[in-house]
Amino acid sequence: MRILLAEDDSVLADGLTRSLRQSGYAIDCVRNGQEADTALSTQEFDLLILDLGLPRLSGLEVLRRLRARGSLLPVLILTAADSIEQRVNGLDLGADDYMAKPFALSELEARVRALTRRGAGGGAAVIKHGPLSYDQVGRSAYINEQMLDLSARELGLLEILLARTGRLVSKEQLVDHLCEWGEEVSNNAIEVYVHRLRKKIEVGGIRIATVRGLGYCLEKYSDAARAAAEAGDAHK
Repeated sequence: MRILLAEDDSVLADGLTRSLRQSGYAIDCVRNGQEADTALSTQEFDLLILDLGLPRLSGLEVLRRLRARGSLLPVLILTAADSIEQRVNGLDLGADDYMAKPFALSELEARVRALTRRGAGGGAAVIKHGPLSYDQVGRSAYINEQMLDLSARELGLLEILLARTGRLVSKEQLVDHLCEWGEEVSNNAIEVYVHRLRKKIEVGGIRIATVRGLGYCLEKYSDAARAAAEAGDAHK
């Protein structure tokens, strides 16, 4: 999933970026409120991690403008330990959660997982799709209880397709959610990622359909299973 981090402390921002990237998230980082507001107005993200003490435009104003535009983007606020009034104001303006500095990276990552699940529609931590199960907390996938060996990019792709089962996902949407600013990813690269993921999950009768010129669709399992069964009958 793609996260926007708005934090002007370069040491903290670099540490959070490295940690979250290792967990498989695509991270874009801005260092002031004006850049954050511009990014949120022009790009799509799955989560905003927002420091309230930003220069040029306060974090509270960034949040106010975001909600004024009708955005439901999950927002995790970062505040100084003594800024209780700011925390209250942030929650009143529509923030979903907050953390006081300093904090443990493990706790922040747990809250990020919870908020991205909520943003994707909430529900159980484990998504079931036929014999495939995807653990959103542990970010691991299984077919018939056998763990799949998936790269971080393949896991991200699977997350997106599972969240939109039965619906078309364009290559442009995949690039937007999987890739960071300045990261050159061609349509051919997306095709490679889909091909690799398809090979690893099709053993369970799960099918990613290609809609030529438009994108991809993870078929509802009943449809995929029926197609697999018909294909098997045809070969008899």
